[in-house]
Amino acid sequence: MHLYIGVMSGTSLDGFDIVLIEQNSQCRLIGSHYLPMPSDLRQTLLALCSSGADELARAAIAEQHWVRLVAQGIQHLLAQHNLLARDIRAIGSHGQTIRHEPARGFSIQIGNPALLAELTGISVVSDFRRRDIAAGGQGAPLVPAFHEALFPTEQRCAVLNIGGFSNLSLLEPGQSVSGFDCGPGNVLLDAWIELQRGERFDRDGAWAASGHVHAELLQALLSDEFFQTLGPKSTGRELFNLNWLTQQLTRLPSYEPADVQATLLELTAHSIIAALSAAQQQTELLLVCGGGAHNGALMRRLQSLLPHAQVSSTDAYGVPADWVEAMAFAWLAHCCLEGIAGNRPSVTGARGLRVLGAIYPA
Repeated sequence: MHLYIGVMSGTSLDGFDIVLIEQNSQCRLIGSHYLPMPSDLRQTLLALCSSGADELARAAIAEQHWVRLVAQGIQHLLAQHNLLARDIRAIGSHGQTIRHEPARGFSIQIGNPALLAELTGISVVSDFRRRDIAAGGQGAPLVPAFHEALFPTEQRCAVLNIGGFSNLSLLEPGQSVSGFDCGPGNVLLDAWIELQRGERFDRDGAWAASGHVHAELLQALLSDEFFQTLGPKSTGRELFNLNWLTQQLTRLPSYEPADVQATLLELTAHSIIAALSAAQQQTELLLVCGGGAHNGALMRRLQSLLPHAQVSSTDAYGVPADWVEAMAFAWLAHCCLEGIAGNRPSVTGARGLRVLGAIYPA
């Protein structure tokens, strides 16, 4: 029996998800801890997603701040469970993505794993994406292999993670897992409500539900080339961001802010179901994890667009939706230490199976 810690801070930049798992033949969640992202660090990380003055130094300073917060969260989690550093085999740290451009051969996550190992006294496995990209892959999404291990199914099932961006894992009995990024998850919804109302997210999709879908805007958004291509594919803030949205808005004669929010929710839901329907027909079960699982309006829309399937949070299947992705990186740390491939070529497009991650001993 081995204990691992997983650390995830995603593209939503809302905070740090830290989990403790037990890995035997299966992965079991033991404990979890959440730390909100300080607003100054969030703004710095957002700024690093595009070029700017002195960005190398700013990134180096930001990742030190990031790591010290993560180390505090890990110490809190260990204390909660009366554990010491020596009880943990490794930390799987995704780091914070600031650039993702696999077409140009790179994906950058900051998170200074050497400092994290020093502060915690626990070995750290990090840098999971680079080896897959070196093998010709997208480096993302990396969670489908974990979904395959976590949710054995006799149904035609899909696991949908809705964070800043949405990605699908397609699970069919007797078939190898496949998957890809679908497009925006919460990233545009969060950006628009923050711009218009100063709120970090649209709780339960209430503001979106108060508006009406703007058909012309939706058609313009869906015309982006990303939605016309099949996987393997991945995306990030380099493509889908507030500037991308405002370029479309300038072409409209008028619009109501709430209608834009409703249209962005429809964009998320429509792009997910269109991608799912094209890649896996007659899906019987759609399991949703990530922050989007708490958006009631979005969940209802997914169900209405997929009437012949059951749409459910992973909570109903024994795995809390908030912690699935952090669990995945704890599991990937286990795979790295055991020499088990963590990618799936059918998902990322890599030339073959690869062991992912770099090890920073305690």
